[in-house]
Amino acid sequence: MTKFGAGRSLRRVEDARLLTGGGRFTDDINLPRQLYGVVVRSPLAHALIKSMATDAARAAPGVAAVLTGAELEAEGANSLPCDVELECRDGKLNKTPQHTIICADKVRFVGDKVAFVVAETLAQAKDAAELIEVEYEPLDAVTDTRTAADPGMPQLHDDVPDNLVFDWELGDEAAVEAAFAHAAHVTRIELINNRVIVNSIEPRGAVADFDAECGRLTLYTGTQGGWSLKQVLAENVLKVAPDKVRVITPDVGGGFGMKAYIYPEYAMAAWMSRRLGRPVKWTGERSDSFVSDTMGRDHVTDAALAFDQDRRIIGMRVATTANMGAYLSFFAPIIPTAAAVKVLPGVYDVKCLHYRVKGVLTNTAPVDAYRGAGRPESIYVIERLIDQAAREFGEDPPELRRRCMIPPDAMPFATAAGEVYDSGEFARVMDEAMAKADWPGFPARRAEARSRGKRLGLGMCFYIESTMGEPEECASVRFGDDGRVSILVGTQTNGQGHETAYVQMLNARLGVPLDRIRVIQGDTDRIATGGGTGGSRSLTSQGWAINDAADEVIERGIRYASQALEAAPADIAFDRGRFTIAGTDRSISILDLAAKARTMEPPEGLEGGLDAAVKIEIEAWTFPNGCHIAEVEIDADTGLTRIVRYTVVDDFGVLLNPMLVEGQVHGGVVQGIGQALYERTVYDDDGQLVTGSYVDYCLPRADTSPPIDFSTIEVPCKNNPLGVKGCGEAGAVGSPGAVINAILDALADLGVTHIDMPATPDKIWALLRGR
Repeated sequence: MTKFGAGRSLRRVEDARLLTGGGRFTDDINLPRQLYGVVVRSPLAHALIKSMATDAARAAPGVAAVLTGAELEAEGANSLPCDVELECRDGKLNKTPQHTIICADKVRFVGDKVAFVVAETLAQAKDAAELIEVEYEPLDAVTDTRTAADPGMPQLHDDVPDNLVFDWELGDEAAVEAAFAHAAHVTRIELINNRVIVNSIEPRGAVADFDAECGRLTLYTGTQGGWSLKQVLAENVLKVAPDKVRVITPDVGGGFGMKAYIYPEYAMAAWMSRRLGRPVKWTGERSDSFVSDTMGRDHVTDAALAFDQDRRIIGMRVATTANMGAYLSFFAPIIPTAAAVKVLPGVYDVKCLHYRVKGVLTNTAPVDAYRGAGRPESIYVIERLIDQAAREFGEDPPELRRRCMIPPDAMPFATAAGEVYDSGEFARVMDEAMAKADWPGFPARRAEARSRGKRLGLGMCFYIESTMGEPEECASVRFGDDGRVSILVGTQTNGQGHETAYVQMLNARLGVPLDRIRVIQGDTDRIATGGGTGGSRSLTSQGWAINDAADEVIERGIRYASQALEAAPADIAFDRGRFTIAGTDRSISILDLAAKARTMEPPEGLEGGLDAAVKIEIEAWTFPNGCHIAEVEIDADTGLTRIVRYTVVDDFGVLLNPMLVEGQVHGGVVQGIGQALYERTVYDDDGQLVTGSYVDYCLPRADTSPPIDFSTIEVPCKNNPLGVKGCGEAGAVGSPGAVINAILDALADLGVTHIDMPATPDKIWALLRGR
């Protein structure tokens, strides 16, 4: 065990509370005199609002008010911001059309907001919402990513010609063109990275409570960090100082990036609570989630690799069209651009690259961060290219990977994308994964499957991920009068096990019993700033801050102990929760010292007892990496694919809690399998969401998910003092490429070289029959 408690698979401390009904989620919160809100949504994807009749709804039993876009427009409070500005190819910034809270004159996707009804009961609000009559003038819709910016397509916003919000690039285009001109071999591929619906187990919701006496709003909602919501509500919606808004995040049932920012419904509830002087609660139903939560992925990509005569990569060229949906969501422009390009070369020594991204608007729900947020899309591109190139060379895919991989002695390695990988032993990780997957024994297994009328395929994906997010984090350790120790953190658990990880760290560092430590999170009053959770940043940033806070507690404790024990600070040692005079048996426990420090005269310049608060700055992120190997079996009669073996070997640096890490990887792998095999988001030509319920939208299930052989190789990170690398998104980064490469391997003898996700049975059945 290292000094901060690494290597111990401590069982989750939060589970007893959650499994016995002690959780408190947003929908569990009910306040005195609470009203209920219901959103009236557009049934059309693109239409002008000619008129709206609300009188019947306003007069309905129990209705307190009806809010429309016209009212918000009149107050200059009908817009949510996008937090990202990109410098485009022409040197100008990306376009940012108005993201309305409630539509006043035009709707732009099915599920867009046209009114907010507030009533005494939820049933009354729903009944009144049915009474609102909206006269629409339907307009043609555009839903196809590839053609959205073509001349003559329907325009969503007057200030965004051709629906093109940005045209962005990175890299040396001239060098790449020269590399391709002199290449001995070029591999090209066209890919669709399919749109996915997030489907967190807990739908979104919000309870807004405005206190008229102090002019202050409290918003309860599931977030991945409430500070940005606080800022937007204050500045863009309520037009008040930030200290007039408090955001409290209770337990959260899954986020996956989708709960990292504000939504229009939260602004509606806040506005109406202030207007009516009563709490307003809105809880989304699953049907709301399908049409109004931000979605993920949705890229069309043309990509190519240039190789020299030694089959080494001398150039990479990628052009992507990224669907942003009807509006620019909070982080949306950065996901397919700066976030994606960080790992676009993968683990390979790519000499030069050029990456161009066009962001387009369509009459679909907005797209933003989804587990991995740009990095899964990039790894899918490079790993599909590598496999395709190997087949064109007639070479075993792992051997081409090995030849092109960055060697350990090249670290730190500056990539063509501008990142600096600090560590990694990629070939070693790949060899371990191949051994565990029994790669050499695959031909025999394939022959046996053929005897049963099945097709077996083996596919690999070697991913690298870059953690990301706010480049600073805070942590406070406070000793309470009740003998308990609190850790105040700026991240926000959504089910990952943060409470366990942070308690485990502080227990190892300070020797405080596990049951005497509590984690405080999710309150912008109690915690002034925080970076939130996203980009696999939590342990790499928050863990670092907690570790530094523990250092400060110990330093302060030594000063206080020297006074309490009447010894020089240099003679005081700290170990396993006790301060001891070296060479003696005289000591005092940290909890006893903390209690004593509250009443004793403090050492000079050291008021406040043992309590500590720190802020760390992150100059470089971490680069977790690993090898996924999928073995699939395809039924030749039905096209049904079954994953029969799945192997993962990851390098997450030093592991704090191996059990938590494995759980995160399992969840990520299954989400990636869902995208690869099952999840298909379909909008028809009129912009109707055809897959708007679980009847039509297929998710992976326990009985379709394989056992996962998971292990790690520890290559400590050099970019943080703990040596850890983020793990929360890694499973979803590696699994889509592994599964699709395995399917293509199973069909290779038929001349099949391409299939897009999701690889559903009907697609495979058609390929099996030469279609």
